[in-house]
Amino acid sequence: MNAEYSNANQSLVFFDLETTGLGQACEIVQLAAVSGSNSINLYTVPRCRIQSGAAKVTGFRVRRHRLFLNRQPVLTNSLKEVILSFIAFLRMLGRPILIGHNIRRFDCPLLLRALDELHLRVEFQSTITGCLDTLPLARDICKDSGLQSFRQEYLVRELLGVDYNAHNALEDVRALQALYWALQPTSQLISRHFFTLETMVQRKHISKPVVD
Repeated sequence: MNAEYSNANQSLVFFDLETTGLGQACEIVQLAAVSGSNSINLYTVPRCRIQSGAAKVTGFRVRRHRLFLNRQPVLTNSLKEVILSFIAFLRMLGRPILIGHNIRRFDCPLLLRALDELHLRVEFQSTITGCLDTLPLARDICKDSGLQSFRQEYLVRELLGVDYNAHNALEDVRALQALYWALQPTSQLISRHFFTLETMVQRKHISKPVVD
């Protein structure tokens, strides 16, 4: 068993980030999370330029220090306000498991960097039990299914028969929550893929974010 997962009835929070790009230096633009019918969806103006490829995929642009999504202005908060709101959301749910797709190699390292910058890592870690990445989980569950890809958008389409607005963090987490319940992971499989931010750092997964 990885780390400390042991409670099959643990509350679950599905989260996703949209960022300025795919590299190690990219920054958070949108953070969304959902747990059942509870959700948050927050935006922040990044300090670095949104890469053209990312802008094309997500629809985000920054003009005169304002953030636009598909040419419409969106309400933004400082990165610290976004992270503190996320911590409050997690705390409300009683140390949940944080779940996302490809989070171990992309979202969690970026989130951890922001937490360290804001000196909020210890506070954040106290609000969650640990993390679960649905990318290796889905690969494990569906290894004999003949699926051609394990990208979230493809899995949702193939397993749920649903097309959705991918690359918008709120739509991504809503779709991921439905996908997770369709996958029906066992406690044994959850334990196999469970990790904490500390174990992620120790095993150097933070060193090179990779998008799948």
